[in-house]
Amino acid sequence: MSISTLMSRALAKRQDFLLQAQRDETDCFRLFHGTVEGMEGVNIDRYGDAWLIQSFHQPLADAELVQFSDALALVSDLPVIYNDRSTKNSRVLNSLDSDTEAFARSEQMIQENGISFGSKLRHEGQDPLLFLDMRIGREFVRGNSRDRTVLNLFSYTCGIGTAAAVGGASRVVNVDFSSFALAAGKRNAELNQVAGVCEFVQSDAFPALRQLAGLTVGGRRNQKLPKYPKLPKTEFDLVFLDPPRFAKSPFGIVDLVNDYQGLFKPALMATKSGGTIVCCNNVAKVERQVWFDSLVRCAAKQGRTVVSHSWLDPHEDFPSFDDNHPLKIVALVLN
Repeated sequence: MSISTLMSRALAKRQDFLLQAQRDETDCFRLFHGTVEGMEGVNIDRYGDAWLIQSFHQPLADAELVQFSDALALVSDLPVIYNDRSTKNSRVLNSLDSDTEAFARSEQMIQENGISFGSKLRHEGQDPLLFLDMRIGREFVRGNSRDRTVLNLFSYTCGIGTAAAVGGASRVVNVDFSSFALAAGKRNAELNQVAGVCEFVQSDAFPALRQLAGLTVGGRRNQKLPKYPKLPKTEFDLVFLDPPRFAKSPFGIVDLVNDYQGLFKPALMATKSGGTIVCCNNVAKVERQVWFDSLVRCAAKQGRTVVSHSWLDPHEDFPSFDDNHPLKIVALVLN
């Protein structure tokens, strides 16, 4: 099937969504989700005043890139940035001409539901500065944060924390290991005039979480522990837990397939009775009911009960096979 046909189909499916996005002051969304829409490993997103094309399985041929660009020009004539990320580490491989490179590395302003975020389509990291499939999470947090304290773990550029603050949170604590990501998070808070309620803690999540939960900070066997910020035991009204698929540090191993509970338990302990913990798992092979049941069992072992829960499914610009999206988000209300 031709690229123009694939793009026409994707656009037709999003007509209602695009009209609603305009009404909601949202100019960042996915226009083409290749895994489901006919060209696996190719995604096209709008980030404000630019289109971002990314390929993850193999590079696009020059002719294919031209066809995509021509199709995008019919939607909105914006600059097109192409990031080829088809190696195993997903680093951007391809070069751009000097003017396009300069534009891709310059800060652009994007909006989601009227909230402003800084965006750079190329920078010292590898991912765009806002994950668009997490829009539903930011909407939930914004709508459930008024006068509440919020803990945002693995915060990256603090999109969740910014949404919480805009939603009226009394205190927002963002925790991430990356100084670059937290600097972008501070910028996002400033853009929305909510810096006064946002805190930024540069720390490995394990020592931060264990201290907040009132637990002793330990580490992996034979690992020398680096310095980390000291935090008091604290409970929050809302905790947002969005870890990466897998990561190692001297303090522990993040493993969303085999040991989500290693993070969920201390996060649970840092959640007030009557509070909410939002859990995310982006591993496609993890079956959501099995994962959910494991969370309920883990809570029960800590003497907590899941009073109610809500599944937060990504919006229609991120279609999935049989409505089984690889990104699973569930909000648990606990006693």
